[in-house]
Amino acid sequence: MLNEVSDELKHIPCGLYRTTEAIGESVPAGVLVYFHNHGEPGPGLYLPESWQNNRVCFSQEGICIPDNDYAATLQALATEGFYVVIEPFYCCEQRCQYFEADTLVQLGYNGDAEPILFLPEIIDGALALPAEGTFIDDARLAKLKRLLVAESDEQGPKTLQ
Repeated sequence: MLNEVSDELKHIPCGLYRTTEAIGESVPAGVLVYFHNHGEPGPGLYLPESWQNNRVCFSQEGICIPDNDYAATLQALATEGFYVVIEPFYCCEQRCQYFEADTLVQLGYNGDAEPILFLPEIIDGALALPAEGTFIDDARLAKLKRLLVAESDEQGPKTLQ
């Protein structure tokens, strides 16, 4: 069964998703997951374990999805990372936080897959990421444009993220 699922799910991209249906008691509805469309023993969901610099770190162990129909219930999310505001907006109807056009923001999510915008600052010549951000709704994500930023780690060359 898992190999059949794997072959049919290769067209669904790996990435961030919000669950809309539970998988038993292991994965509730309405949470942030990483969907991986291949691997052993088959396609699965990975749950958040922690956050670092406003980015989620997922568990190394996934939970296999039950069948092909389940994958269709996953709601794709915008990629975490840096964006620029292309159209000014308030975070919510209460107008708590205003985001001006051309502002650099960092998009992250909490465990409930709610989008959060963080406002990076230049402090002593370096880009600093705040620990707290502002919740926005999914509709406001259309007012952002993703920026490609070179990223590297200790083990490899720079890649655009």
